[in-house]
Order: sequence, then C-alpha cells, then structure tokens
Amino acid sequence: MSEEKKTILVTWDFSKPAENALRHAVNIAQSVDNKVALFHVVAEPPQEAAAEEKLKNICLKFSSELGCEIYYVLKSGSIFDEISEYASQEENRINFVILGTHGIQGKQKIFGSKALRVINGSTVPFLVVRHEPDDNGKFNNIVFPIDFKSENKEKLQWAIYLGKYLNSKIHLYMSSPRDKSLLKKTNVNLNFAIRFLIQNNIEYEIHTAEVGKDFMKETLNFSKSIKADMVVITTTKHMTLMDLMFAAKEQYLIANDDGIPVMCVNPRASFAKVGQFMYG
Repeated sequence: MSEEKKTILVTWDFSKPAENALRHAVNIAQSVDNKVALFHVVAEPPQEAAAEEKLKNICLKFSSELGCEIYYVLKSGSIFDEISEYASQEENRINFVILGTHGIQGKQKIFGSKALRVINGSTVPFLVVRHEPDDNGKFNNIVFPIDFKSENKEKLQWAIYLGKYLNSKIHLYMSSPRDKSLLKKTNVNLNFAIRFLIQNNIEYEIHTAEVGKDFMKETLNFSKSIKADMVVITTTKHMTLMDLMFAAKEQYLIANDDGIPVMCVNPRASFAKVGQFMYG
C-alpha cells in the first residue's frame, strides 16, 4: 500500500497575497506530487459557518482554474497558534507551509513581522512569498547562505529536496568573518554542504561575500544580482518576544522589496526525521 501524499498548506485570508501563495503551492505541488490545502482561522466558532461556505466556493473556483484539487482546513482561535500546531502534527502530513505577505507595513515595523510570529515555533518550513509566480513558475536558482552556525545543516536537507524535485541550482553564498575560528567553522559547513550536494547530484555554485560586510544585506544583494527565485534561511534560534518586537534579522530578507520568496527553516525542526533528503 503506497504512503499517503503529503500536503502543502497555504495560509488563507481571502487576500491577494494569499492567492499568490496558492498559485505557488499548485506549481510546486505538481512537481513534488503533493496535495494542496487552504488553512483559514476565524476568531470565534460561530464564525465558522460563514467562512466554510466561502472556502468551499474558493476551493471549487481555484481547483477548476488551476487544474489541481484543493481542499481546506478551518480552525477557530489565533493564527499564531493554530497554524504551527496543525502543521506540526505528524498525522496531518504537512510538507511545508506557504504564506503570502504584504511585507512589513505600519505597526508591524514596531511589533514584529506577522510572518515571523506565525513561523516561530513550527516544526515544518514556511515559504514566504509576496508576488504571484512568474511566467515559467520555476525555482531555477536558489540561494543558500552559509555562515559558521550549526543550523546550516538543518536547512541543507531542504536545499537538497528542492534541488531534486524542482531541478534547481543551489548557489552556496559563503560569509567571510574576520575571526579565524568562525571562518574555519564556516568552511566546515561549506564542505559539508558540497559533499551532500554532490552525493545527491545537485548542481551548485560557490560564491563568497565581502569580508566585514553585513551578511544578511550582502545575501539579499547577491540574490538580486543573480535574479534568485528563492533564498533558504534558518530563523533565529530560541526567538524571544524582544526579537519579534525589534525585528529579528531575518525580517530584512523575508520582507525584501523585490519580493524574492524566502524559505524559513525553524531550527526547532527535527533534523533526524527528514534525514532521507540528505542521503538520496
């Protein structure tokens, strides 16, 4: 008996960014043989009936228009709690979540990006998008920033997964810390990544950031220069309320003005459970 397909979950609030996220989800689902589901949260249970009717119509509309069966999941409560809880339950078989965003606007600049608040705590990655897919809908070039942190290995599994199923080239973008011990750790992470990319027959290129520059900003500048289709990052480990209030550093990438999609891998995710990506 074959294993049930996994699902790409799309956070749904009936907005244009949510529709853009759905279009990305359908494109990717066709390549990785996943199902697609809309995830909508209402504040109170009495609101569910009206929302359910709208969701049924939306699923029918886009299933017909995009040529992909789409279903929905409806919950009541807080989006910040419900999405991560549902996505993290193994029986729901969620591969990853796609979240459409307007970027950081208004009060979000003070109190932290809503996207980061939703992502924080999830054990599955979030792909954050702003715009609809381009004409070819492909992720040909994926940027993979590499620094001295051990979390690099946690996101590598996803670079390999995307490289395999989306036929993407992985651009290893290496930081250049002045500290020799940190540079040594960065090189260890680089060599680790190269070894597994070669083992899995993933095309890659190596690029190096300028010494002493802000690595997050340099990563974005590099991504723009090659017209990258995605950047894969890890979120801040043990993110605190203070990180959210004063903008954790990854917000700079997530809310980039060019709207480059960013996959956020939470370091709380179990590295061992998805190790099969690493070994082909």
